[in-house]
Amino acid sequence: MSSQPYKIYLVEDEANLLEVLKAYMEKEGWEVHVFDNGDDALQAIDDPPHLWVLDIMLPGTDGYQILKEIRNRENNIPVIFISARDQDLDRILGLEMGSDDYLAKPFLPQELIIRAKKLLRRVYGEETSDTRKIEINNYVIDFEGRTVIDKENENALVDLTTKEMDLVLLLTEEIGRAMSREEIIEKVWGENYYGSERAVDDVVRRVRKKMPRIHLETLYGFGYRVLSS
Repeated sequence: MSSQPYKIYLVEDEANLLEVLKAYMEKEGWEVHVFDNGDDALQAIDDPPHLWVLDIMLPGTDGYQILKEIRNRENNIPVIFISARDQDLDRILGLEMGSDDYLAKPFLPQELIIRAKKLLRRVYGEETSDTRKIEINNYVIDFEGRTVIDKENENALVDLTTKEMDLVLLLTEEIGRAMSREEIIEKVWGENYYGSERAVDDVVRRVRKKMPRIHLETLYGFGYRVLSS
């Protein structure tokens, strides 16, 4: 574990979103520097952070130009692009120019945190003590230990079967992302599973019973997702 906190540069011109994302990042113990326009962000480029979180549409210098300057100086610093424009076009252009990940607005702040942690761990090879734990509605989900603790029930261990735990870990690792039943089947049961997709619904029903405060949302005709609140 690093003795110094990760330094994050957050570039976003929407004031409310900037403050919300900054607050979430600081809860992780990160040192967050914010910029609400591209020109100011460009001035800081020679004092590089561990991670850039970069909006594409900015006053002054846009995110594409900032990314180009980042890559001209240092190829290894991870960059997450965020944008509300043409999502497919921005994703393709961003990845071609060297961004490491992409989030389309609107997104949940916790989703950005999860992706940022993955990038930091991949690039720097370090994990903080809680990198593989998240808390949702007073459930503490430990990815490495494969446990769920209920803080509202005297820190009792939630008794989940293997498949129930697999489902919880899958859906909470990417909070807010909708997953189809087909994708859940492939990742939880495996590619060689030939049973009914109703197996997913059954496991979801059991998880909801054992974890009543988890916001496990049904997307009718498609699949499921877990929301942060």
